[in-house]
Amino acid sequence: MAEIRLRQLAHSYSLQPASETDYALHALDHVWEQGGAYALLGPSGCGKSTLLNIISGLLTPSHGEVLFDGKPVNQLPPQARNIAQVFQFPVVYDTLSVYDNLAFPLRNQGLDEARVRTRVEEIAEVLDLTAALRKKARNLSADEKQKVSMGRGLVRDDVSAILFDEPLTVIDPHLKWKLRRKLKQIHEQFNITMIYVTHDQLEASTFADKIAVMHGGRIVQFGTPRELFERPRHTFVGYFIGSPGMNLIEVRAEADGVSFGDIHLPLPDGLRERLAATAGGRLQVGIRPEFVQLWDSPFDDAYPARVLDVEDLGTYRIVTLELGGVALKARQAEDRPLPLAQAWVSLPTQWLMLYLDDVLLEVAP
Repeated sequence: MAEIRLRQLAHSYSLQPASETDYALHALDHVWEQGGAYALLGPSGCGKSTLLNIISGLLTPSHGEVLFDGKPVNQLPPQARNIAQVFQFPVVYDTLSVYDNLAFPLRNQGLDEARVRTRVEEIAEVLDLTAALRKKARNLSADEKQKVSMGRGLVRDDVSAILFDEPLTVIDPHLKWKLRRKLKQIHEQFNITMIYVTHDQLEASTFADKIAVMHGGRIVQFGTPRELFERPRHTFVGYFIGSPGMNLIEVRAEADGVSFGDIHLPLPDGLRERLAATAGGRLQVGIRPEFVQLWDSPFDDAYPARVLDVEDLGTYRIVTLELGGVALKARQAEDRPLPLAQAWVSLPTQWLMLYLDDVLLEVAP
């Protein structure tokens, strides 16, 4: 296992990049600690796979360094980096048995056959492949082939890290949850550094202890699933994480707070002073639909709002309201009574975030 450090890493697919728009990855400084389970989360085209391929050595970065345990590896080919990579679509040797597919990396290392058998059987049991060990890989289903592909990455116990590039794309939906849990179990059992690329927030939060959210070739926040949900440090994180995403409302600064339409939101003293010290820019307040409180009659510090729509999603409902001329969503439990046309809305201060040019404004502790 290894610590993986990125130092001012940037990449452009253009031979002569002329501007920032020519870069798929902008200058990154980041660390994945040894033995951690991490996810790279973001939409298609944000740079996730590019970053993963640079770490594995399939791509050479335009600028900066990749370091394993403090040693630069930019000049090392993939085979010398001691990295296992599992791709979006399964890569298996169709003419070999499942056993021989799993044994292949170990035999390449020159391990004796007794050690090979022990390790293959151990990984096959973890991945529920024991019954298929003597089958030819060509006779397997797509999800079984992907499990073999993952097993080939896991079977070696000397790898620096295992990189997963959206490995569950071809897996049937009902098996995805089981395999995510299986990967988590493998990580806990073998303490291997794992980096898992996905565009699915559920996959990321199920698998990873910490998630790096990517947007526009940058890591805009790195934290636990709870930190990303409760305190998104960028509006993109607020929008991308959650179902539905964070309410984001453009506001204007006032003497003791911010406002939109006819709604005034007071700010704590520290945040108000922080805002006064900025040079201006686009201001937004954000609040998760889960933290918006609804009342069916006037309530302390609540604002009158009009109910526009109620969407019943089984275990919860999404209420769309008009507040100060702006649409606002609230997520409510299925058994909670809802106001029909008129509602009163509370926006608890502890869950109300203020963003300047998409970045969270915070008060120093």
